[in-house]
Amino acid sequence: MDYFLKYFMFLCNLLFTVLGLIVLTLGVWGLNTKESFAQENIGTIGTDPMLILFSLGFLLTLLCLTGCVGALREYCCLLKVFSATVLVLITAQVLLAIVVYSVRDQIAGYLRSGMLAAMANYQDDPDVRFITDEIQFSLQCCGADNYRDWGVNIYYNCSAPGVLACGVPATCCINPLENGTVWNSQCGVGAQLLDEFTAQSVIFLGGCLGGITHWINQHEGLIGTVGTIVVGVEILAVFITTRLLESIHWHKTHQLHRVINTLRALDVQPTNLDLS
Repeated sequence: MDYFLKYFMFLCNLLFTVLGLIVLTLGVWGLNTKESFAQENIGTIGTDPMLILFSLGFLLTLLCLTGCVGALREYCCLLKVFSATVLVLITAQVLLAIVVYSVRDQIAGYLRSGMLAAMANYQDDPDVRFITDEIQFSLQCCGADNYRDWGVNIYYNCSAPGVLACGVPATCCINPLENGTVWNSQCGVGAQLLDEFTAQSVIFLGGCLGGITHWINQHEGLIGTVGTIVVGVEILAVFITTRLLESIHWHKTHQLHRVINTLRALDVQPTNLDLS
């Protein structure tokens, strides 16, 4: 059983190490493409999807490589580091779940504030623009509560100069492709001036907060199942690591006693042996 657990843990960690390397490679490619290594600053770390991919890939690779080498070579130090890190992750996830549950009634307000802040910085931050566009395009929505929320942006505000005034981004458009092939970035121009009856044929009227809430309610069972499986796998990893540590300690102790008994049988006193 110990032999099986050792190589089961090695193979699982090897699999997740490869997964971490893939995520890390995608993050490095994305950062290199947009030259974020030279331009990144601490204020955009939380909103840069490529930097998030890079960080997650690096941490996952490092953690799983530690467990992989520790299990294969039976290094107690690496196994203890792996086990302690996974325990910290489990604790953090449980605390996060408790916090989210305790503020569940305020989550909508936090989402609305975050969405409005993202819309206000839409033209100034490419990472915020990327995330906002993905949300609007995927959920087929526009703005936080409705399409007129885009007035919060200084470029889309009706008092602003330029062609974008009183408009919305192209990802709000029902059909942003001109002739079905070319992306029409001007399809949302003047949309805020339209009444809802006229606008509904051009852009999505519904706000993204309702879309996000609907998506969460629709997939809450899947989210809960995935979260439970992840925590369960982490608990199993800690259990296997603990069992391996006990097995390694037992085998080393058993071998040491065999050496001592052999020396005693040869009338050699093991007084100078390091029994630690």
